[in-house]
Amino acid sequence: MKCNEIRAVYSQDTIRIYQAYSAKIANEAVTMGKFGSKFKMDRMTWIKPSFLWMMYRSDWGEKKDQEHILAIDLKREGFDYAVRNAVLTTYQKDVYSSYEDWKHQIMVSDIRCQWDPERDIYGNALNCRTIQIGLKGGVLEKYVKEWIVNIADITKYTYCLKEMRDRQLDISELLPNERIYQIS
Repeated sequence: MKCNEIRAVYSQDTIRIYQAYSAKIANEAVTMGKFGSKFKMDRMTWIKPSFLWMMYRSDWGEKKDQEHILAIDLKREGFDYAVRNAVLTTYQKDVYSSYEDWKHQIMVSDIRCQWDPERDIYGNALNCRTIQIGLKGGVLEKYVKEWIVNIADITKYTYCLKEMRDRQLDISELLPNERIYQIS
């Protein structure tokens, strides 16, 4: 049975998401504690609370321009706002009143949502689906200027985990402790 679950590392006030960037964007963000001039505000950026989905998407930081993995702690109210106001990237008749309604919402919304298969440490798809959220426009500006609490570069950690995994060592206890997240 397929399910949609948001699994994340979170506290009472923050939720951790992951993004992968080139060195110039990541280094500037870590140094400043926020995204700076190297970050493109004119395009959609995708945030992912699932560590293993980010590892799958970035090939553990080995894809071009995704060599640096950032762990970004956001204010929960910002993340919750994004989830509650997101428009699905594909039309679903049980969610939208009509195809035309969905197309209109896609046109006017600054937030997208899609559910992708969660991944195991080898990138194999699991039964549950995990969320990723696309932000642009005014919501992206809020993300950059208001929602970010902390940015950490976890690239060395991810490379170490990948190396251990490739040597067939058990890394399960070293992975982030993600729990099912409920929107408040």
